[in-house]
Amino acid sequence: MDRVLLILPSATYRAPDFLAAARELGVAVTVGSERRAAMSAAMGERALTLRLSDPARAAEQIAERGLKTPFAAVVGVDDQGVMAAALGAERLGLPHNPPAAVARTRDKAAMRRALAQAGVPQPRFAVLTSGADVAAVAGEVGFPCVVKPLGLSGSRGVIRADDAEQARRTADRVWGILAAAQAPAGAPLLLESYLPGVEVAVEGLLRDGRLEVLAVFDKPDPLEGPYFEETLYVTPSRLPTGVLAEVEAMTARAAGALGLREGPVHAELRVDGERVSVLELAARSIGGLCSRALRFGAGVSLEEVILRHALGLGLEGLGRETTASGVMMIPIPGPGVLRGVGGQEEARAVPGIGGLEITIARGRPVVPLPEGDRYLGFMFAGAASADAVERSLRAAHGRLRISIDPPVPETVVAR
Repeated sequence: MDRVLLILPSATYRAPDFLAAARELGVAVTVGSERRAAMSAAMGERALTLRLSDPARAAEQIAERGLKTPFAAVVGVDDQGVMAAALGAERLGLPHNPPAAVARTRDKAAMRRALAQAGVPQPRFAVLTSGADVAAVAGEVGFPCVVKPLGLSGSRGVIRADDAEQARRTADRVWGILAAAQAPAGAPLLLESYLPGVEVAVEGLLRDGRLEVLAVFDKPDPLEGPYFEETLYVTPSRLPTGVLAEVEAMTARAAGALGLREGPVHAELRVDGERVSVLELAARSIGGLCSRALRFGAGVSLEEVILRHALGLGLEGLGRETTASGVMMIPIPGPGVLRGVGGQEEARAVPGIGGLEITIARGRPVVPLPEGDRYLGFMFAGAASADAVERSLRAAHGRLRISIDPPVPETVVAR
């Protein structure tokens, strides 16, 4: 029986769906994570504790285990594991993306430089180092601009600034977010020109350097700042056919410019009329539980498609189902402690809604973007058209009653 190493960071949402896909394929699994406690979801599967913060060391650990228990594939499911997966697969002689290409996807400045060298349309950009004149660097890209950390994902720490003073305050705030994420002090930031237009996401699979587009998602809620919290993803896209063709072609150009060749990619692009620009591209599939909005062939999950490709199994007849579908990443309306989410049954009863999962437990702290790193939950819908999917998700969200207690003030201890 083939065995796959799934690298499942402790904070991932993806473990149950990837493990279910492996069971469906009859594939043995070894779970790799930075914390042994995070592997309990595997329910007795073989486990491998990896130092994901040190991908080179993690690759050594993968190679050592691979000598004892051969792997047919190594799959990193989230950003934190893709470098270890590429290096580990390289050590074992398995199909993989070039590690240097994956590294470019994990460093937004390196990504921008590679796209610029290849002439791929994108925002103007500059790197802001600690101690630099923020206003001067922001002036290089122009206002409004967007301040980003180089390595965080999911729109965390991504903030728009409309003038020099806002840019200064925003940079300080983003450095504070990085400090909370335990990034090195004074880590550089990326400043980009703000691009107008609508945003779309592309889900694709690279096979020997050729991109196969699996889905294009509209993001119907405006993403204009100051924060860029994603909420709705709806597919198929309602963009004109010619613009969609340009979106797909630009995604393929970006993947080639970065040097990626194998496995899933998730891209974010801006569309302003007929002009298409690349915002980001990741060497992994869509995050959170959003993949549950997609089904292929006779109900095959995106995770099974990814594992089939990694294992060299057939992908014939696995085109996306033609029914329109979508997901809402339920936003956190404010900071505090989650008291509860009412109206869930009413939301599930809305026609077209196929699932609702609240992923933060009652009594737990909740932090909205740009400081936060997760959503309140996920809601899924399917219908005959993308318009109907969007209406269902909005109507169901309107049924939810989210109750959050104010943050508990920090206690000052007298000395």
